[in-house]
Formats: sequence, C-alpha cells, structure tokens
Amino acid sequence: MTQVLSVNVGRAAPNPYKDALTTGIDKRPVDGPVEVRAPGPKHGGLGSGVVGDHIGDRLHHGGDEQAVYAYAREDLDRWEGRLERELADGVFGENLTTSGIALEDCRLGERWRVGSCELVVTVPRIPCSTFRGWLDVRGWLRKFTADARPGTYLSVAVAGEIAAGDAVEVLHRPDHDVTVGRTFLAITTRPDLAPSLLDAEPYLTPELRRTALRRARRAAEDVPTP
Repeated sequence: MTQVLSVNVGRAAPNPYKDALTTGIDKRPVDGPVEVRAPGPKHGGLGSGVVGDHIGDRLHHGGDEQAVYAYAREDLDRWEGRLERELADGVFGENLTTSGIALEDCRLGERWRVGSCELVVTVPRIPCSTFRGWLDVRGWLRKFTADARPGTYLSVAVAGEIAAGDAVEVLHRPDHDVTVGRTFLAITTRPDLAPSLLDAEPYLTPELRRTALRRARRAAEDVPTP
C-alpha cells in the first residue's frame, strides 16, 4: 500500500552547521492529523507548509515550492544497512515518511491526494551543509548525491490535514518523462540532462526553468558548425 508512515515536525534548535541561526532538521513523528497549507513565498512567507514545523534557513528552504518534503522509508532502510546505524522516521528532515512509492520515479507536476490535502511534486531535495552536519557521516554529501534518490519536495494545491496511515493516491500524472531522479541528476552530476527538463516546462519552477534554458543555450552554442 502506498501511504504515509509518519508525519514529522521539527522544532527550532540552534544550527551549528551554517550561518542560519536555527534549524528544524531534527524532525520527529507526531500523533494525529497535522494541518498542511501553502506557506507563501520563500522570502516573507510562513516557511514550512506543515503547521508547527520550523524552517531556519529561509533563503534556501521552505516556501510554496518546498512546502512539504517526502522521503521513502525504503530508502531510509537501505541507508541503515550502508551506514550501520538506526535511522528513525524524520531523521533526514522529511515531513512525510512514505512507503510503497519510488519517489525518484515521480514526475514533476504529479498530483497526489494525501489525507484531505492535494500535493504536487515540484523539485528534488538538494543536500546542504546542515544535512551533512546533522548526519555526521564522512563524505555524506557525495554519498547522498551519488545515490540519486533524494526524495521530493511538494507544493500544496489544496490545504487540509495529513496523518500517519493516510494513503497516497495519484490524481494526475503528466504526459512527460521528467522525473524527480532525472531532475536531481540534471542539477547535480549530469548537467547534460538539463535541456531535457524543458519537456516538463509547464511544471518547472522558475529556477528550474532558468537552469534548463541556460544549459540548453550553452549546449546549442557548443554544437560544431557543419
């Protein structure tokens, strides 16, 4: 069954890993339904889309395009084996720990019903220095990037409540093949894939669209003249 195993919320805590004074990366499962709504813009908005969840670095995190972060329990289990340590739901800073869905295969613009909410797949998570410091694993950013299963951010199309055990129902899957996994590679280790993101142009965030267009122009300029 495709479902949410836990809804996780992070309280404000000091952040020793970057210039931001606080972080909410230490997310813990909560009991009962949690209110989820669009938080507004990254700068000047409410931060997280999950009520009660804290976003410390609002320059790079939070806002409507990164309102909710989902990560798969199956991937946490794989990392438990590789890191030889227990990884509780929420430890990667995810708001929703999911089961039964390969998040890297979700398409940009894919629309889900979860609880009484409707969520839309937007962008993959790009690992940052807070994530590296929090996990305290040597070479963590490199390892996480190479794994290329980053989980996904979601925007909130319809506000409501989500609770552990809620099913994840795909309401709409766009007719393109630009997945979260491909997008992550295009942003990180495979910039040659960036022009292909334009196949999903109606669903691209402004930042993704700029990146794809810039690299498409660069690729065109590098084509030798016959």
